[in-house]
This record gives sequence, structure tokens and C-alpha cells, in this order.
Amino acid sequence: MRRLVGTVQHFAWGDRTEIPRILGVEPDGHPWAEYWLGAHHGGPATFLDAPDESLAAYLTRHPEQIGEASVEAYGAKLPFLMKILSCASPLSLQVHPTREQAVAGYAKESLIGLPVSHPERSYKDDWPKPETIIALTPFEGLLGFRSPIETAELFEQLGVERELASVIGPLRDRSEQLALQEVFLDVLTIRKRRHLVDLVLARAVECLDAEGPLGRFARTAVDIDEHFPGDPGILAALLMNHFTLAPGEAISLEPGELHAYLRGTGIEVMASSDNVIRGGLTQKHIDVDGLLGLVNFRTLHPKVQRPEGSDGAYRYPTSFPEFEVWLLAPVSDSGVDLPHTSSARIALTTDGRFALEGDTTVTLQPGEAVFIPAGEHVHARGTGQMFVAAAGA
Repeated sequence: MRRLVGTVQHFAWGDRTEIPRILGVEPDGHPWAEYWLGAHHGGPATFLDAPDESLAAYLTRHPEQIGEASVEAYGAKLPFLMKILSCASPLSLQVHPTREQAVAGYAKESLIGLPVSHPERSYKDDWPKPETIIALTPFEGLLGFRSPIETAELFEQLGVERELASVIGPLRDRSEQLALQEVFLDVLTIRKRRHLVDLVLARAVECLDAEGPLGRFARTAVDIDEHFPGDPGILAALLMNHFTLAPGEAISLEPGELHAYLRGTGIEVMASSDNVIRGGLTQKHIDVDGLLGLVNFRTLHPKVQRPEGSDGAYRYPTSFPEFEVWLLAPVSDSGVDLPHTSSARIALTTDGRFALEGDTTVTLQPGEAVFIPAGEHVHARGTGQMFVAAAGA
């Protein structure tokens, strides 16, 4: 068991105070978007007792510490990545690939000679990126498509269905999948008809105080416009489901599901990938053809997850093979055993103070994390909350 130091990602959409608060450091005026704890080459964690040694390099030399089942399934690579994520403004509309799509996409972009850092590169590795976000603060986002008929009715209630008929007409006239695909593609190429976006926003302002779905619909448009004025991606966002998480609640994202986080801070656990294929609300490269080949054009009803378990150890019911994630919140002085001893784990404290007793004893304050190798039994005593990620295999 060794203390880890994560990698900070200063993306423009990041909040300036929340991650520094959790880590117990002073804000520096820059946006702190993500804090990576893992072995991905885009930002591997290092060890507190050996700052020049990355977790990725260490596991290359000691693959047995990942866990036998995980190595057999995924090779000598830590298959998961844990992050603290904090957004003050919306992330881009985006989708993540399946494993097969990631392998093909990475190979194609490598074959044509695009460097991994190239701005038009979508595939940074050949891994899928299913993920789970667990709210630390109230958290809002968009996930998947609402029923086309429901969306058409919301545009009608907003008072713009007639003016937008050339764009959203298929929502009532086509089969579900064809309607969503046709309207979404039209929205991506609507720049010569941006007056329609302005019209939607003008009507949305008039409906901000409406109750129920119409009010949420209007507020979503106006909130996004504050950060992306007049962006056609606003219309794409209005095709999607809005979700809100209370602290401790989670939502999981399958490959192929269009999504965007809007605001809030949470713990994000995912397969160890940085593949992002963007579909709007961004100045970065949008590969329209590649995007349409990945997105699931179907109605989705987002399912909010709550941790399941007892006696201080609670598992989030995800079904992804690359990772599992738990919330530890001891209910007595006797503490709780850390789960999944057969796999490498990363444990991160976000509140309180914990003493971890294993081959060594480590005390963790908020924002501090440890790497625990497969086979090491660890018992946690303390109060507060700790998140533990492990390989799912």
C-alpha cells in the first residue's frame, strides 16, 4: 500500500475551487477540471515517496500487483481510472466507443499518422470508456435521447414548433431511430440557420418559471447559452434527457450514449481510456461521420443509482467488466474491510479521516489516496467517506 499523488487537468470548463478544497490546497486562479488517479499515459499518478516514479511504470515492472484475473483479461495494464471531476460550465456533447470501435478508431488514426496530441485526434488509446459518475455535490447533466414525440411536444409548448418545422419535423414523422438520427444530423449542420437557435432562446427566456418538464427544457437552453452563446449544439442538447444527482447518487454511461455534464463535482470511475468523440458545445474537432457511427439513436430513460450494501461498505451497481466502485462509510469504531482483495485498488478519501491497516498502516485525510496491490488485505477505521475503485474482472 503506497500513497499516490494524482495529475491535475486544467481544462477550461473546470471549477476553480472545488478540487483544491477537497485536496486541501489553495486555489491558484486556474480551472481545476479533473484530478486523475490511475495509470493512463495521459496523466499517470505518481507515488508520494517516489515523485519520479509513475504508477504506470511501476505496474509495468510488477504486473502481479494488478491481479491475476485482470491481467488475464486485459493484460499488464491497470484497467480503470479514478478521477475527481468538477465542472463550472458544460462539457462538450460527447460519446465514447465500444472496445471494438476503439481498436478500429485508434488503428485508423495511427495509420494516417495523426499524433496522439493532434487536435483532430479522437482516439487517444484503443480502449472503451464506460464510466460512472458519483455526485459529491448536486450534479446536473444530459444523457441519451428523450422520446422524439415528447421532445416535439416540448418545442410545441415553447411555441416554436412551426418555425422549427424544417429541423424538428421528423420527430413526429419518422420512426424513433430515424427521427433522432435525422434531426441530430441536421442540428450539427444548422449554422446557416442560427436565427432558429436565437428564436428558441428568446422563447425559452419567457418560460424559465414554467413548472415541470417545460421549465427544465427552457432552463437547459438558457443555461447552456450563457457559456456557448447561440451555439447550434443547444438544439442538440434539447433532444436529450436532463438528470440531477444528489450527493451519493450515481449514473452510469454505456458506450454509444450521447452525454454532457453541466455542473457539479463528483467521483468518476471509468475504463482506463481518454477516448472522446465530440458532438457539439465545443471549439474542438467534431468528426460528424465518426460520431454518427457511434451514437445510439434510441430513447433512453436515465437510471439514477444508489449504493447497495451494509455495515459501512456500499457498492454501486455497475455492470462494466473493467471496473467496480464502492463507497466506504464505517458505521462503528470496528471499521470495515476494503473489498475486492484479488484486484489492485485505488482508495480516495473525500471526507473525514481514515487509518488503513494492511501490510503497512497509512492515514488518509480528505483528498489523499493510496494504491493497494492485489492480495493485500486492508482494514479501514475512521469516519467520513472513502471511495474505492478496483478491476471488475
